[in-house]
Order: sequence, then structure tokens, then C-alpha cells
Amino acid sequence: MTSVFSARGVSVSFGGVRAVAGVDLDIEPGQLVGLIGPNGAGKTTFIDAVTGFVRYEGEVALAGVSLNGLPPHARARRGLARTWQTVELFDDLTVRENLTVAAKDGAVEDELRLLDLEAVADAMPWELAQAERKRAGIGRALVARPRLLCLDEPAAGLDARQSGELGRLLPGIADSGTAVLLVDHDMGLVLSSCHRVVVLDSGSVIAQGTPAQVRGDERVIAAYLGHAAAGAA
Repeated sequence: MTSVFSARGVSVSFGGVRAVAGVDLDIEPGQLVGLIGPNGAGKTTFIDAVTGFVRYEGEVALAGVSLNGLPPHARARRGLARTWQTVELFDDLTVRENLTVAAKDGAVEDELRLLDLEAVADAMPWELAQAERKRAGIGRALVARPRLLCLDEPAAGLDARQSGELGRLLPGIADSGTAVLLVDHDMGLVLSSCHRVVVLDSGSVIAQGTPAQVRGDERVIAAYLGHAAAGAA
């Protein structure tokens, strides 16, 4: 199957620090791919790069067309959407209205249903629980009908139950035809919901495969244990 998204040799440097180092990544239509790694591995920086928010070296393409040189809004129009770790909703609009202003065709009912937001569709953002705010933020990106949706830490601030509920909803986005790149520190969320998982450490890909393959990979175990030991020290 032809990839809907491809990255080749994507690298990002801040001064003398190489935050992302030659990352290759392919995502197929309808695929849910997890991108994990220890703190500082380069996960969010990779999303920032491919969505046009930081300068990078390498090649990024969507549906076979290069995105290099395009600003973030142009990439979004081509079908590359993202969420942010901090959800910023329009506080004077209801959940339905927040989605409607971003909708490509004005229809948002499918997204409200898909993300289990129908019961709070007419609520104001300040009336929402954190888990509902997170889902509303995802919905606002999804109504633009992107080819690829990059989710940056959607489970941050959620408890285990709420994260599990989110994990049960995410495959429905991929099943609807939108490819998803999921970055999150919640390993349970990523490993339980993704078709494929890519692992970064110090900006480089150290492993990739099915959740079962990644879970048992010695390089992945060593990377996480090594960072945990360094933090303890």
C-alpha cells in the first residue's frame, strides 16, 4: 500500500544539539502509528518539524507530494493536522461550535459521535472535564478532514481510566480513513491502540514493529531503564 505520509532523513538541530537525527517514517492510510521514547528523545520535535513549526533537514511528503518549504497553514491545507499538549478552545463557543468553525464542510456530527462528545456538544469549554477537553481538541483537528492527524500527548493530565477510554476511541479515527501518528508517554495507551510503534532515543529510531515486538525489544528496554536510572541518580 502507498504511504499517505513519508519522512526521509528528517533531522533537527538546536545550536549544537541534534534533537532529531535522520528519522525515516512511513504511515499508510488508516494506520495508527505510535511514536514513543524516553523524555528528550525528540518525539514532539519530530511533530514540530513535519508540521512546519521548526526548521529541519530531510524530506517530508504527504500523499507523495513534498511539503518541504511550506509553512504550517499550507501543510494543514494539504491534509496534515496536529494537536498540542495544551488544549486551547474558544471559551465563548460550545463544543459543537468549536468544531464547526474548524470544519472543512461544516458537518461535525460524525466527529462528535466518534469521540464520544455528543452528550457535551452544547456545553461550554469551562464546563468540560479534562478528558472531554482533550477529545474536543482532537475533534477540532479531525473535522478538517486531514490525511494524517498528529496527536501530541493527548493523554497528558488524564488518569488511567480516562486514558483507557481515549485508547478505545482512537482506533475509530484510523478506521474512518484518517491516518494517525500518536505521541504519548502512556505506554499502555500506545501499545494497546496502535498498529505499529516506532521508538526514538536521543533523536534516532532504535526500534519499530508491532506493539508486541517493541515491548520485548532489548534496545527499547535498555533505553527506558537507562533514562530511569539517570533520573534517579
